[in-house]
Amino acid sequence: MSGVPVLSVRDGHKRFGAVHALKGVSLDSWRGEVLALLGDNGAGKSTLVRCISGVHSLDEGEIRLDGEVAALSTPALARRAGIETVYQDLALFDNLTPSQNFYCGREISFPSWLPRPLRFARRRTMDREAAAVINRLKVKLPRLDAPVALMSGGQRQAIAVARAAVFARKVVILDEPTAALGLRESRKVLDLIRQLRDEGNAVILITHNMEHVLELADRAVVLRQGRKVGELKPDRTNQQELVSLIVGAEA
Repeated sequence: MSGVPVLSVRDGHKRFGAVHALKGVSLDSWRGEVLALLGDNGAGKSTLVRCISGVHSLDEGEIRLDGEVAALSTPALARRAGIETVYQDLALFDNLTPSQNFYCGREISFPSWLPRPLRFARRRTMDREAAAVINRLKVKLPRLDAPVALMSGGQRQAIAVARAAVFARKVVILDEPTAALGLRESRKVLDLIRQLRDEGNAVILITHNMEHVLELADRAVVLRQGRKVGELKPDRTNQQELVSLIVGAEA
């Protein structure tokens, strides 16, 4: 690809005491592609994502956004920089509606010259904008004014992904987005991920489902024991090579 990747990690190292979780990992993520991040449990995937998301800081190496070194020392700074992460627990408030979940902590309010706690929330504006995003992404929900506790697992996952799409100006990271979903609900989430990519978003997908990797991913990066051990374009012809990289077997 030409130009500058939206996200670059260069020679990233992370240690937790005696555990060297990341050992010189580098990767690039581009707009308009799905990058699959693969590896067995303990390979370093979650640590790398948490460093990109501001939960942890790299001990060595750097993260660049659009070619500029980014200081992502907290999740708030990562979100402000345009990185949104959807973890397996979704981090949704069951008693709130989709719109309220979208804007919780990031409410649209007025007047701007007042301190945030003293402003008035623009509830109709937030409801309207949330509905527009849900319609654009073709997310089908029974009601927009119902709490998410009343919705199915696939609908809740779609809400979390759509919320990320609202605020992610650079990268959307999805951690096992179809885990614990049935076939039909998984299909809807995969369609949503494909639409995010087609709209020009950079998507990083963590999954153990090889069929989803073959269907969605434009590239795959494989980690094992904290190191990057391979990068390739996944398809049916190199599926066994990809599996071998993940488990450390000879191809």
